[in-house]
Amino acid sequence: MALSYVKRLQMWVTKAVMACLYALFWLLAPKPKAGAPTKVPPVTNPLLKLSATQLAKKICRKEVSSVELVQAHIERIQEVNPLLNALVKDRFSAALLEAAQVDRMIEEKTTGEEEDLAEQLPLLGVPFSVKGSFALQGMPHTSGLRSRVGVLASTDAPPVAYMKKAGAIPLGVTNVPELCMWFECHNRLHGITNNPYRLDSIPGGSSGGEGSLISAGGAVIGMGTDIGGSIRMPSFFNGIFGHKTTSQVVSNDGQHPPCSGRHEDYVSSGPMCRYAEDLLPMLKIMAGPNAQQLSLSQPVELNKLRFFSVLHDGGSPYTSPVDKQLIQAQRQVVAHLESDLGVKVQELCLPELQNAYRIWEVYMGLPDKDGKPPQPFAELMGEGGPSVWPPWELLKWMLGRSSHTMAAIRMALLEMVSGKPPQFILQQKEALERRLEELLGTDGVLLYPPHPLLGYKHHHPLFKPFNFAYTGIFNTLGLPVTQCPLGLSREGLPLGVQVIAWKHQDHLTLASALYLEKAFGGWRDPGAL
Repeated sequence: MALSYVKRLQMWVTKAVMACLYALFWLLAPKPKAGAPTKVPPVTNPLLKLSATQLAKKICRKEVSSVELVQAHIERIQEVNPLLNALVKDRFSAALLEAAQVDRMIEEKTTGEEEDLAEQLPLLGVPFSVKGSFALQGMPHTSGLRSRVGVLASTDAPPVAYMKKAGAIPLGVTNVPELCMWFECHNRLHGITNNPYRLDSIPGGSSGGEGSLISAGGAVIGMGTDIGGSIRMPSFFNGIFGHKTTSQVVSNDGQHPPCSGRHEDYVSSGPMCRYAEDLLPMLKIMAGPNAQQLSLSQPVELNKLRFFSVLHDGGSPYTSPVDKQLIQAQRQVVAHLESDLGVKVQELCLPELQNAYRIWEVYMGLPDKDGKPPQPFAELMGEGGPSVWPPWELLKWMLGRSSHTMAAIRMALLEMVSGKPPQFILQQKEALERRLEELLGTDGVLLYPPHPLLGYKHHHPLFKPFNFAYTGIFNTLGLPVTQCPLGLSREGLPLGVQVIAWKHQDHLTLASALYLEKAFGGWRDPGAL
């Protein structure tokens, strides 16, 4: 169906505004100093090149102390964070005290008790980072909003509490875009976060601080949230693994902004890490008692699965064409699966994906089952005071007087012009959902690009604002997705693929991630390239 006149007008106005902004950012952007680093230094401490699973075993066997491990991560953060601005508040002193307590506990155990300890506390003594939208007791809980400066979390969000209960030690909280609703990690409270592979580029969002810090070796594992790709885009841009869980399995309590409308159906928390073997144990922990909804202990025989591949969205007017290197990387995955496993990967075209952005946009605005609409974004920007008026905020921004980012103001402006959900878009979503349920079932896996482009310089996502549709559509559908790195492009930027299954079949995508890591090498040290 052709785009409506109003939507076409909206797109042309958006393009005109973005062209003006592009020129403004180009003129005002700081020019790199001669001799300034362009990426992070390489990881040199061998402890920082081990998975959390391996590290936990070493700690329990007294092969390394938790204090030694935590100190190694602190030193790495102190080395790279001035370049990245990924960690916005640390708790290093408390982490070292907690690590010392772990070491004393282990020293008191007699020989033979290590296995029991590892069973009870699977991440004992392992440090991890926490996305700033999660409540971590005693840490800032701002979501990058200036008006929330000074707000500290009084308790832990449930997934954070489960991680701590498993013995893991939080190092601090990482940066996010303002109110977590953008795929560039930038706010007016904590500033902008850089990509470790190319410091003048974005790490993605909204879990951008997590992705940047983990990829740079500052944390081995971390926690993200995802309502439109906020785990998967940072995992892709930073060359690590990330998992968007089946919706409503991992608790969304203790996050800011809180869910409203139907957002509970779309927001999904999950693990982010450098090594695929950490995904499943982390998901078990983060889900708490809800982990029983997933078949995480069920063995997966990949050669008995049915594989499908979709190379692009069919040419949506909202999104960029997919980079040829991403298409080639996905084709290499298909070729490897077919030659190594003896499976036949079926290449598909799903025409409903052309409307992925519109589906996401419409469903994000729908009311909950009681008819209550989602909290307006302009109201969230006001944080307890009056809602912001987007046109006035835009004028203030142009004069350098706004407390909000251009991305947040743009979101509020789009909200002003949203209208009644078109019946066609509702039908497209329902048709896509039926098609994927029939296609995937309990033994199907779908490959799909994580994003059409390989990377962006800072602020450039404003000029391609709808490209997140490649990830956002699966939030609307509530499906589990694992983002997997596939090596590097000619420019030295990460390649990757999304691995998708039907609801509650998370174990299929996690098993696929382990396989792809062995086949394509997984994470690559950004500083060693």
